Amino acid sequence: MAALLHHRQTEPHPQISPTPLPMHRATLVITLMVVAAINTVSAEEQTDGGRSRESHIIRLQPSAFAQFPTQIVRALLEQGCTIPQSFVDPQPHNVVQGELRRKGQMDWAVLCSRDGHSSILVFGNISPTRITEISRQSDGIFVQGIGGGKLGYSRRIGIVGKQFIIEHYRAYGGPEPPRIDHQGIDDAFLEKASVVHYYHGGRWLELTGAD
Repeated sequence: MAALLHHRQTEPHPQISPTPLPMHRATLVITLMVVAAINTVSAEEQTDGGRSRESHIIRLQPSAFAQFPTQIVRALLEQGCTIPQSFVDPQPHNVVQGELRRKGQMDWAVLCSRDGHSSILVFGNISPTRITEISRQSDGIFVQGIGGGKLGYSRRIGIVGKQFIIEHYRAYGGPEPPRIDHQGIDDAFLEKASVVHYYHGGRWLELTGAD
């Protein structure tokens, strides 16, 4: 599956530049949500007390990430962000640093959760005032059965390079990548599929990730 995440009409948030996503993902997102809902209902029937999806999501404060520059921590706190943690790694994650907009420029990307939804905030050139928001999704659709009657949050972001992007395009098809000269953000629904967000020509493209 080349991509999972959907188009939305973004309501601008203070200090953030929203980036709309292509309409052609709507059908895929409906399929994703149905699959996620089936998995969640099946697992919830086995869990104690029928706990809500939200109760299975661990969220960390920005101050839990020692690698963050002070100005990024302050900006995340001002935005009301916490960072949701996937079930696969006990170490703090879902923050990444890399050449996300252009080669030679280091940027931060953070999975920011607020009001039951998470989006990726990209801090251009590590600046707390140059923030772009991409791929806002309901946290609940990423809570799935993980075995043993348990539920776990399953969204995780990472850094990928040219080799990953080209190999997955050749293996699975999807949108043809532009010339790859910097890194992208792999946005994964763990154990299902992922999409790569790649900045090119002044906008964020969605390229083929894992299937």
